[in-house]
Amino acid sequence: MPRQMILWNLIWLVFFPQVVIIQSHIFQKVKEDNPCMHIKVGVLSDTHLHGVNRTFESILEQHLSDVDMILHAGDYVSEEIMLFLDHGDFYGVQGNMDSPAIKHHLPDRRIINIGSFRIGLVHGWGSSQGLEERLLKEFDPVDVLVYGHSHNPANHIKKGVLLFNPGTATGFASRGNHSIGILHIGSEIRGEIIPVD
Repeated sequence: MPRQMILWNLIWLVFFPQVVIIQSHIFQKVKEDNPCMHIKVGVLSDTHLHGVNRTFESILEQHLSDVDMILHAGDYVSEEIMLFLDHGDFYGVQGNMDSPAIKHHLPDRRIINIGSFRIGLVHGWGSSQGLEERLLKEFDPVDVLVYGHSHNPANHIKKGVLLFNPGTATGFASRGNHSIGILHIGSEIRGEIIPVD
């Protein structure tokens, strides 16, 4: 791990002990095997399911079966969904609608280090208005901020940070469209929103 990354992690642990920092081994392995390859990260949020159903299984089979890692930005609602996803490289956070069992297992925010990139993962809270600004204040510095809560997909750069919300895969979609996300990570990070309806 580069010296600068270690320093940032120590600073975060001292000033933000509630934030879990994870160093993913996937990026190192891919880069060692083939420096031209990239990592594909599946991103979910706001599934709002009371159990695994055929729709959810179908989304995973059709869209996320070839990913290297899965992130979930909270509001699983059922512990069954969390446990279903929790194999291989899975990283999640709790949302405001999650059960006490989920909140016991998952932090409210975390940072995942993939190579030299820092990815902040959080659900979000309060009104959708001003949500990104509130979250940016919680995660400085990161390269990508993955969040949920609003049920509206987002994939844009603000203040040098890729703000990425996959939307809702199976919950109430205020705009009528369900979606998931993919982060493509290589020498740079690019987000992609994928409709699943």
